[in-house]
Amino acid sequence: MRGIKPLLLENIRVAVRSIRANAIRSTLTIFIIAFGIMALVGILMAIDAIKSTLTREFSLMGANSFAIVRRDMQVQQVGRQQRKINDPNITYQQARSFKERFTFPAIVSISAHVSGMTTIKFGSQKTNPNVDVWGVDENDVLTSGREIEKGRNFTSDEIATAKHVTIIGAEVARKLFKTNIDPVGQYINIANGKYRVIGVFKEKGSSFGGWDRICLIPITNARQYFPTPDQSYRISIKPYDPQLYEIAMQEAEGLFRIIRRLKPFEESDFALQASNSLSQMLINNIRLVTLAATLIGIITLFGAAIGLMNIMLVSVTERTTEIGIRKAIGARASTILQQFLIEAILIGQLGGVVGILLGIGIGNMVSLIMGGKFIIPWLWIGMGVLLCMLVSLVSGFVPARKAARVDPIVSLRYE
Repeated sequence: MRGIKPLLLENIRVAVRSIRANAIRSTLTIFIIAFGIMALVGILMAIDAIKSTLTREFSLMGANSFAIVRRDMQVQQVGRQQRKINDPNITYQQARSFKERFTFPAIVSISAHVSGMTTIKFGSQKTNPNVDVWGVDENDVLTSGREIEKGRNFTSDEIATAKHVTIIGAEVARKLFKTNIDPVGQYINIANGKYRVIGVFKEKGSSFGGWDRICLIPITNARQYFPTPDQSYRISIKPYDPQLYEIAMQEAEGLFRIIRRLKPFEESDFALQASNSLSQMLINNIRLVTLAATLIGIITLFGAAIGLMNIMLVSVTERTTEIGIRKAIGARASTILQQFLIEAILIGQLGGVVGILLGIGIGNMVSLIMGGKFIIPWLWIGMGVLLCMLVSLVSGFVPARKAARVDPIVSLRYE
């Protein structure tokens, strides 16, 4: 046991000298490995940051809330033919009945999409014709998770009397009003009507531009001045206790089935839409990006493994005489094998360290841009170290075994 430690240290010193003697080749291999690890660690960290941001942002867009909406068109197979089924709209009377009869401890709001191509005007200023106008009640701000930066929310009296008041998004306010004009209290033109601005929503940013290009008016006002023959209403529910979320969904579906007069054996002709459904859909799409990034990293590491094996094979050939001398003075085949494996492992781990540092830098840069925090991904660091070790062992074993099997007599005569 006493002789093993000095022998190991000697092999490490020999490996370091060999790496320094072939600095250019070793450096190139180190950076090839580093690039593969950087691709894996950096991109996977960045994707984790994006997932976290999406989950956080969409949870704020109606945290712990769900909605009852009209179900999309269904296709039914009848014999050899397909038949399209349009489920009935959710009427205002049904939505009002649900809001009045839903006794579960939750906030209930009713809303309807008026237009998605509206131009809003203030004096000579006007927006592009891409503003979303919604008719809502006094609870919509609470169930949707929107934050009012200036002004206030609608009152129940304003909803009941169909007042000409509105709450606008940050982008709408920025386009209509100069920096020295307070939007609250100003009158703007929505279609052919004048509405007094009572509030401005906090800006969400370009990732959620639809929220910043929004204009809310009382739902009673929307029904009176923006009648739509085929209008379907949206019922949003936010339980007071997030732990009762699933129970609230079941209670809501049961009550609305009664309101729609559905028989027990009939399936629901409406849909329950969870607040996190959109974020989950986006996260599922991001998984494809994760797979692509992983494949890129693995392919790069495969190339690095080939490069490392090539360097080690060349090193064995160049150091044939050295190997013969070491064997002639008593070095065992296992000692020679250990020496070359250590050299391969050192190159692999150096590449891993560089790659992990670059990956952490890139990943945290994306995280900070997305509004996240600086993190140290211990899982990805551990994975990077293990991958580098695996690449080193696989790439170094064949050259090391070749070196260990060299005939010392042939080696001493090699030039």
